[in-house]
Amino acid sequence: MDNSVIIKGLNNGIIVVLDSEIEFDLLKEKVSKKFRDSSKFLGNAQVALSFEGRKLTEEQQLELLQIISEQSELKIVCLVLDDPEKEDFFRKSIAQNMDDKTNSNGQFYKGNLRSGQSIESDKSVVLIGDVNPGASITSSGNIVVLGALRGTVFAGASGNDKAFVLALDMSPVQIRIADTIARAPDNHEKSSNKDVKIAFLEDGNIYIESVTKKILSEREL
Repeated sequence: MDNSVIIKGLNNGIIVVLDSEIEFDLLKEKVSKKFRDSSKFLGNAQVALSFEGRKLTEEQQLELLQIISEQSELKIVCLVLDDPEKEDFFRKSIAQNMDDKTNSNGQFYKGNLRSGQSIESDKSVVLIGDVNPGASITSSGNIVVLGALRGTVFAGASGNDKAFVLALDMSPVQIRIADTIARAPDNHEKSSNKDVKIAFLEDGNIYIESVTKKILSEREL
């Protein structure tokens, strides 16, 4: 019996126990097969998800999250992270948007946005996946990207200067919040800092900062 990937179900949550020894590329294949084979059993429940048994970089967590999203119908409403403050922020952000989805005030998407693809909404948007260069998201509310943001985003499109953009990997070509635009410099390189980042508007400028308790307390969900 292959125990490289074990799925443990809890109340409203799933723990994915990973083999600590095998190569990561092989592990990805096993995660893909495990969730594909278990898709009917797991259904389309809203769950919190955490990884155990193996130390993962944020990039590796993103890769596994994307695989799970592609191979199952699970609605991941919370990533259980090492940092409880960031975890709480994701829980509130995503849970709110899932509630909004039910009330026709928010939208939830799974999958990567490729060059030329776009999402336009008068609601807040949560995307499980990457926004690649040449892709864009426009939202009258907030934008949460549970993946890499390397394209263009426009939050607060209706003029909401309290809107924010949050991403697990923040490397955008352009961010716009309300009427203010920030662009990446011509010599922009992918940041080696893997902290979760938030972009917000303050005093007419867009700031991109690592998520902290102070910043979280100032953002309205």
